[in-house]
This record gives sequence, C-alpha cells and structure tokens, in this order.
Amino acid sequence: MEIFQLHRGDAPLLVSLPHDGSEIPAGLAERMTPSARRAPDTDWHVSRLYAFARELGASMIVPRWSRYVVDLNRPPDDRSLYPGQNTTGLCPTVQFSGEPVYLPGAEPDATEIAERVETWWHPYHEALACELERLRALHGRVVLWEGHSIRGFLPFLFEGELPAFNLGTADGGSCSPDLARRLGAVLAAQDGYTHVVNGRFKGGYITRHYGRPDEGVHAVQLELAQRTYMDEGTFAWDEGRADMVTPVLKALLRVCLD
Repeated sequence: MEIFQLHRGDAPLLVSLPHDGSEIPAGLAERMTPSARRAPDTDWHVSRLYAFARELGASMIVPRWSRYVVDLNRPPDDRSLYPGQNTTGLCPTVQFSGEPVYLPGAEPDATEIAERVETWWHPYHEALACELERLRALHGRVVLWEGHSIRGFLPFLFEGELPAFNLGTADGGSCSPDLARRLGAVLAAQDGYTHVVNGRFKGGYITRHYGRPDEGVHAVQLELAQRTYMDEGTFAWDEGRADMVTPVLKALLRVCLD
C-alpha cells in the first residue's frame, strides 16, 4: 500500500505537505458520514501549488491518504497543540465544520488508533526524518517547509476571516530569527494579501518537533487561506488565483534557500 511519495532533491530544502492526501480506504469510508466521505478538510491542491519547488531543487514528501485516516501533523500521543481551543485530533472524529466524521458508534477505539499510527503515521515520519538528515549531511543545514491550506471561514476553529498567509515558527522556536524576519518581510511587501506571523496557526507537530535551529534544522509552517488559489465551496482549482499567489510562494522558498 503506497503511503506517500518522496521526491529527493539536492537543495537544502524539504517541502512537507502532510494534509494533501484525500483518499479514504473503502472500509473506513463506510463508517463515515456522507459529508466526511468527501474529505472536506483536505489541504486541496497544495502539491500542485508547490510543484515548482522541485525546479528549485527541493525535496518533497506528499501523502496519499486523508487526515481522517490519521493526521500526520499531530503528535502520536494526541496531545493538543492548542490547549483551550477547538481543534481536531490524531484520528479526527469531528470535522472543521464541527460536524461528526463518523456515523454514531463507528468511531475508532484506542486499539484501532494505535494500528493506524503504526501503519500510516510512522512510515511518513521515518521518511521525513531520514530525508532531513540526508540534506543536513549534504549542506550542514536544511529548511523544512510545512505547506498547508485551509478555508478562510471556520467558526469552529477561529473567529472572523483568516488572513491569506499564516506563517508559523512555534513562536520563534523552530527557525532562526533572521529567517523568520526575512520571510515576514516578503509577506509584508505584498499588496492585496493579508498576513500574520504566529497567529492562530503557529506550526503543528512537524514544525515544532523537527525544528531545531541550533542543530541546523529550521522549520516553518505556512497555512495558506484556500481562497488565494481555489474555490473553497467546490474545492476546484482556480488558475487565475493560483497564478497570482505562486510568485509569493516562490519568493518565500527562495528566502529559505538563501
């Protein structure tokens, strides 16, 4: 069973897209509500959006399966990353809308969750860790770029409209201050796009766990509002919007490579 695809580049940059996968195994989908079977909380099209990164020499890791199977950006012990705020778990039972993922009584138990972690979570993280170490050995340091996207209005998770660009550095703990400053400067220079640094989304498990700037591993998460490149209602790619936002993403990754 293919769990992810890993493209190995030669530049000191790894792009991880842990919520790009949208497939749900048939047996599992049968236990889900009709709305959840559509995998609405997918980070739609982000692998297409970041396809240019390969031309920059970056490595890229992309999962096949939906976050509803197991969320690759949550800690394996399911500890909350945002205490006191609504969120979804390691094997989500609630959607971003607040609706249930499963039909009544069909939620996974602790044994099933542990099996999913073993089957899908660990292989992704083993590959990610190995690729980071390979690139760090080649260059002495490496940037891990966590590419995410999300609908701009989700009252269950946050109030109001989410800014277009949401940069997370674990409150400054996952990358060097200079890298964070330069990335923020790129976003501040953009006309027509709002942005925030370490706002509602500060970086998930991957950013927080792997970001070790003192050891040469700098991790950054970008949560991109989906309205910048797609139709949030239909999940359809919007070529015109994507063409406008891609140069900003390229500028951000070039800063990482610098």
